[in-house]
Amino acid sequence: MIGILGKKVGMTQVFSETGDMVPVTVIEAGPCPILAIRDKSLQLGFEQVQEKRLKKPVSGYFKKLKIPACRLIKEVVRDNSVECKVGETVKVDIFKAGDFVDVSGTSIGKGFQGGMKRWHWSGGPKTHGSTSHRRIGSIGSSTTPGRVWKGQHLPGHMGAIRVTTQNLRVVKIDAENNLLLVKGSVPGHKNTYLLIRKAKKKKAKVAAAQKK
Repeated sequence: MIGILGKKVGMTQVFSETGDMVPVTVIEAGPCPILAIRDKSLQLGFEQVQEKRLKKPVSGYFKKLKIPACRLIKEVVRDNSVECKVGETVKVDIFKAGDFVDVSGTSIGKGFQGGMKRWHWSGGPKTHGSTSHRRIGSIGSSTTPGRVWKGQHLPGHMGAIRVTTQNLRVVKIDAENNLLLVKGSVPGHKNTYLLIRKAKKKKAKVAAAQKK
């Protein structure tokens, strides 16, 4: 499999064999039952839930498959070289220490924010009687074309968007407890649902280096 579903548990630190401290994010990855097999993807479920908490069409879908109901349903890219069947379980052991992964999730919402925090504006003058320290200021484009360009950075809602953190190194696997430890941070707050996939760019870099 190329990916698995999971949930952010939190951050901690581990020590390498050389005694260096490594900040890691703990992810509960799997187990994920295979619900459906497409041409290029697999439909996976994650985190068991009581059927009464699901809508009837979804509950009926799991009854038809004879698989325990899952709270989250997502599709991941399929590795055609690996045979799989509906009902089989994808576990965290598809990764190993030293692998690189891309982790996607919903970032923490920041609410409505001004331009200096949202877009890192430098701000206006801070002395000589200026009263425009953090304001927008002039955003027009003179008489030609005499309007505000599309895409102009302005204050607004910040965060709560789909974010992917790439090339995170897998530090440790705890197959018994379905835990995945990756170096660095991942999007979202605790208990955020995540999609963990094998790193695309890292794989491309390795392939390019081998050709050379």
